[in-house]
Amino acid sequence: METNFEQLSKTVSHALRHEPQFYNLELDNQGWVLLSDLVFALNTKGIRVDENLIITMIEQSPKKRHQILDGKIRAFYGHSTKKRILKNSAEPPDFLYHGTIQSSLNSIMEKGLLPMDRQYVHLSLDERTAGVVGSRKDGKLVILKVNAKEAFLNDVQFYKEENGIWLSDPIPTKYIMN
Repeated sequence: METNFEQLSKTVSHALRHEPQFYNLELDNQGWVLLSDLVFALNTKGIRVDENLIITMIEQSPKKRHQILDGKIRAFYGHSTKKRILKNSAEPPDFLYHGTIQSSLNSIMEKGLLPMDRQYVHLSLDERTAGVVGSRKDGKLVILKVNAKEAFLNDVQFYKEENGIWLSDPIPTKYIMN
């Protein structure tokens, strides 16, 4: 029987990003849990996996949403848990991009970029990647250019993930170009 790695990735993301308590997992302050604890939790829920299967899923995933290090696993970003996942601040490039839809534009230009149901605002290094992210929502795609360096110099915190995604705290409208 062939493993559906896409479905397994979604399940692992659910456990590590959104509802660790459903799986009886406790994320540390950087979002890590023991890989063996995740395997046990998934098997308890009837999802038959072992550590090697999860490692293979991560290696074959083009999206690189998870990381394994020293026997632990975490989701890079996208957390909606109440407990804030701590990140290390980093100086961003001059500009980053955010893909959204036309119907969200007025709210963004009024309130700024907010994390919504996540812990951080998600940003991309280039317009193409921002377009891929923004096109997940139904509606006319809009790519916003963020003056990230200026925002950073004015105390907006940015965080670089190892897979190339940038995260930030809320970004005021004065740093957003439409």
